[in-house]
Amino acid sequence: MILETLAIALAGGLGAAARFLLDGAIRSRTRVRFPVATSAINVLGSLLLGLLVGAASGGLIAAGWQALVGTGFLGGFTTFSAAAAESVRLLQDRRYVAALLHAVGMLVAAVAAAALGLAAGLAL
Repeated sequence: MILETLAIALAGGLGAAARFLLDGAIRSRTRVRFPVATSAINVLGSLLLGLLVGAASGGLIAAGWQALVGTGFLGGFTTFSAAAAESVRLLQDRRYVAALLHAVGMLVAAVAAAALGLAAGLAL
């Protein structure tokens, strides 16, 4: 149990580092004031988690790997708290439509991506 916990913690750190790098790459290529990077990362993470869960449900991936990659890496990669803070920042800037689009749009897109990933994982 201790080794599994340490492995998940390490994977979470790697996921957070991957998020940091991808966030920086996206931000350096976009000049919009909308939090595109966080939205893209959360939608991508949802797609990958759906794919992982679907593949694990079909027996293609062992439960231990699902915990390591899903809980660890993808848990560190995606970030609900940053998305929530960005929505609040948009509200503080009185960008009400952007805040609504960000909060609701990302949620809908992430759920759709997870469903797509799950369907793809189950089809493997």
